[in-house]
Amino acid sequence: MADLVHLSSSASSEEIIDVLNKDAGVIIDNLLHLDDISRINQDLKPFLKNDVFGRDEFTGFKTKRVGALIARSEACRELALNPLINEVSEKYLSPYCDGYQLHFTSAVSIGPGESKQILHRDRGIWGGYLPRKVEPLMSTIWAVTDFTRENGATQIVPGSHLWEKDRIPTDNEIAYAEMKAGSVLLYTGTVLHGGGENISKNDIRTGIFLHYALNWLRQEENQYLSCPPEIAKGISPEIRSLIGYSKGGYVLGFYSDPSDKNAEYESVSPYGTSDDPKSPHYNDQMELLSSFKTKKMTFDKEEIYQKAKAIYNPK
Repeated sequence: MADLVHLSSSASSEEIIDVLNKDAGVIIDNLLHLDDISRINQDLKPFLKNDVFGRDEFTGFKTKRVGALIARSEACRELALNPLINEVSEKYLSPYCDGYQLHFTSAVSIGPGESKQILHRDRGIWGGYLPRKVEPLMSTIWAVTDFTRENGATQIVPGSHLWEKDRIPTDNEIAYAEMKAGSVLLYTGTVLHGGGENISKNDIRTGIFLHYALNWLRQEENQYLSCPPEIAKGISPEIRSLIGYSKGGYVLGFYSDPSDKNAEYESVSPYGTSDDPKSPHYNDQMELLSSFKTKKMTFDKEEIYQKAKAIYNPK
């Protein structure tokens, strides 16, 4: 049986990325404290107590799934901003983008009697249209409970991101992400993986899935409906930006007022116009966006010069 590399919580982003480049999967042990796990469980308890299971073999007839975690759980919002994970996401995805976004959130609880999920690559959600050389995802599964071979630890095939797409792994090429609660599995969008079989009698395996993607790709979870402006305005600017209330590059994500009936020039930059967190313009337009409002614009030279705070004429 194949094995996954385990690193300590003090591992650097460079060490983590080295393993991802080689295996496309790595476990960071004990990155969360017990009180963090307790808060996550408390936030998710009202949703996971419901007996709502998957409807097919892929989603799992004995598996519960809860989405919209950014809107539903303050603890999960903090988890999504974990400094080490975000540093890894930024560096790992940077060859293919000028920024990254939170792509998908879900709490997945695999109950006793669940069968193995078919091995798959998450990049498949975009069909076959992304060139194989472009890695679109850096994904995480946070262990809220212990992950064991018996209770459905995630199957993963180390190195399969380098395989021909039709190659099928043998049993001894499949590793299992066995880890203690508070640990996290990092894996890519190109590696073969799938939920494990839960053969235990009464052991439920629960993990928090937070996936990060290139900022120019459509997100799997529609964050603007899962966390609409009336909720987003009450959370931190950092998490709002991460879920997509920001521009991806120069124009991706711009916003215009749909109620404008006078054809006036209006706009709002989701989040703000500055990338500098110390700037007063870093998030000064978020309130407009969350209220479905815009600011007036003009292309009249005299008016621009009249309202300008500073004028710069390069030589």
